[in-house]
Amino acid sequence: MEQITLNVKGMSCGHCVKAVEGSVGELAGVSTVSVNLNEGKVDVSFDPAAVSVEKIKETIDDQGYDVE
Repeated sequence: MEQITLNVKGMSCGHCVKAVEGSVGELAGVSTVSVNLNEGKVDVSFDPAAVSVEKIKETIDDQGYDVE
């Protein structure tokens, strides 16, 4: 397992948290997703053999948020 912390802009409420945690959490290979609204960060634990960082970023982007 690997862990990454992504900086994400545009998250402002509980709906944002559910959208990001729900969509990323559904990806094969992702074990945990934790959003910190105050800091604009998303922590993800994942299996790099099953899912790429790019796929995680793309999934967050598809929800309408900007990943730095």
